[in-house]
Amino acid sequence: MGHKAKSISLKDYERELARLQIELVKLQSWIKEKGLKVVVAFEGRDAAGKGGTIKRITQSLNPRVCRVVALGTPTEREKTQWYFKRYVAHLPAAGEMVLFDRSWYNRAGVERVMGFCSDDEYWEFLRACPNFERMLIRSGIILIKYWFSVSDKEQERRFQSRLKDPTKRWKLSPMDLESRTRWVEYSKAKDEMFAYTDTKISPWYVVEADSKKRARLNCISHLLGTIKYKDLTPEKIILPPRKELKGYVRPPISEQTFVPQKY
Repeated sequence: MGHKAKSISLKDYERELARLQIELVKLQSWIKEKGLKVVVAFEGRDAAGKGGTIKRITQSLNPRVCRVVALGTPTEREKTQWYFKRYVAHLPAAGEMVLFDRSWYNRAGVERVMGFCSDDEYWEFLRACPNFERMLIRSGIILIKYWFSVSDKEQERRFQSRLKDPTKRWKLSPMDLESRTRWVEYSKAKDEMFAYTDTKISPWYVVEADSKKRARLNCISHLLGTIKYKDLTPEKIILPPRKELKGYVRPPISEQTFVPQKY
């Protein structure tokens, strides 16, 4: 980790986030117009802030253009398939951006540390992964990989806050709790993963994430800088007047079922 991130005021954060989200809408139009295929992989330790950043990216975007892929545990059948097959099914077509909330790098992280894959499967992944990513890039996909880096002290603080907040408790899976006791093993796995997959053609971009607000702004700003785009915002739209429908009679309100007005 580099320098300790200073806190940023909520007002400054919200103002800058709003500005960046307008730029993301412009980027979305460019991706759609030019038929680009964009893949953004978000990796990092549990509670590092990947999900929160993804939410801020997608907040103002069209889910048909920008979608999130967050795959669960593979089925017994999927475990016997070519490892990358599960992820290939979610790759973008022209005019789409796909955000992977954890990606094929599960094999180099949680699967390695928790013993969910064999040594042979692990080393085969590290050998195959750069070739797989080279194939994606050669096929015309723009691949961007982010690693969210968080200190053990900050991760612990976030775990504790999740325990207290009923809306966040679902985020603490048994796997997350186990990861607390395996900090060093995860560090080693990350170093090994970077040694093999931080390549010139497909580098890892590390996001310092001890400050959630700064991490979100830095990541979005960097993402906008990786794809050259132009503002395709259309001219101001003038709404045409609504036509009067002569002879149209609305059905009686009593025939419809309304949601009770509790508020």
